[in-house]
Amino acid sequence: MQDTDRRVLIVVENLPVPLDRRVWLEATSMTATGYHVSVICPMGRGWDKEYEVIDGVHIYRHPELPEAHSGARAYALEYWTAIKAWFRLAKKVRAEQGFDIIHACNPPDLIFLLAWRYRLAGVRFLFDHHDVCPELFKAKFGRKGLFHRALLLCERLTFATATVSMATNESFRKIAINRGRMKPDDVFVVRSAPRIEKFLPGAGNADYRKGAQTVLGYVGVIGQQEGMDLLIAALDHLVNTIKRDSIHLVIVGFGPHVDVVKKDVEDRNLSSFVTFTGALYDDELLAALNVIDIGVAPDPWNEMNDISTMNKVMEYMCLGKPVVQFDLTEGRASAGDASLYAKNNDPAEFAACITTLMDDPALGRKLGEIGRARVLDTLSWEHSVPHLLNAVDRAFEKSGHKRTQPKTASDAPASASR
Repeated sequence: MQDTDRRVLIVVENLPVPLDRRVWLEATSMTATGYHVSVICPMGRGWDKEYEVIDGVHIYRHPELPEAHSGARAYALEYWTAIKAWFRLAKKVRAEQGFDIIHACNPPDLIFLLAWRYRLAGVRFLFDHHDVCPELFKAKFGRKGLFHRALLLCERLTFATATVSMATNESFRKIAINRGRMKPDDVFVVRSAPRIEKFLPGAGNADYRKGAQTVLGYVGVIGQQEGMDLLIAALDHLVNTIKRDSIHLVIVGFGPHVDVVKKDVEDRNLSSFVTFTGALYDDELLAALNVIDIGVAPDPWNEMNDISTMNKVMEYMCLGKPVVQFDLTEGRASAGDASLYAKNNDPAEFAACITTLMDDPALGRKLGEIGRARVLDTLSWEHSVPHLLNAVDRAFEKSGHKRTQPKTASDAPASASR
């Protein structure tokens, strides 16, 4: 039963819900615990109803935004369109559902503007820190300047407005405390992770193997900063330089650079070695990922990637797959001994790690077992739920609300980071 005295409005800009997996896990976990949860998000990817209720979550969608990938004018148009939609739909949600907390999922770091609108009415602001926007800008465009300084200012205003913030890992927590100047007791680590009862190992769809001895798998965004150029260069090294051609790469996902990556594959004469599946969900996603032998995470070292938790790494581990990635701080924090780590941003070294696993299947199985055990023991979504609930409770406590019913999840101590 939902508690209409404990109402949360989640705002997310860059993906529709329930497609955004972290947001959907948060929303359904809060709803299952008794919170009354509403979501404002864009339409897209088949989720085009203006309003619907799924699993008790009230979802309000606005038309897809004019997505920007470069240029100040394009970003200004996207964000201005988003801001107008947030204010319009928040007014509607306020009248129909009500909300006491605005739970903001960045990017962009602009949802504090909506929080300002409702602050005098007693609504508090919970910042869910998904991406470090200043570092993301540098990763995409490789420069600082006025726009970068503006992003730092928006981040600072976001933290200053926040009653509580949630960090996806310890690196983000440090940013909230040091750069955001938040009190440690108001910053909670809520790691992104699969829900293990749905993300289960299995046989997979053998059609994806294409007769290859080894199948590599990539799942995620196909964008500018994900290192897809390095992944294709590593595959080129394997196939065309060292002649390890009993290999196939399955790329699952969508993004702004799909056509660029496809052209790179074609230019290197690798088309028969790569399958682009497009976006896959639920059983279709599991059918693809379960058949792979090695999960690859080619995200290059940069200031953003080094401190970011990659969902794909967690998903490979959950399915018992060994991982190959570059040596990133939070990559090691997630995978530990379940991964091989290549010299940063070196495709030949990345290929060498893949070759090691190709030549030693027993090592691959061992790494896969280590990874799945890590997820089951400490890293699955079930371990994050108590920290999520503690963060939301903290926001309600600071707004003067008292809990009116017990949690249904296990009650973790109200520690900020443990």
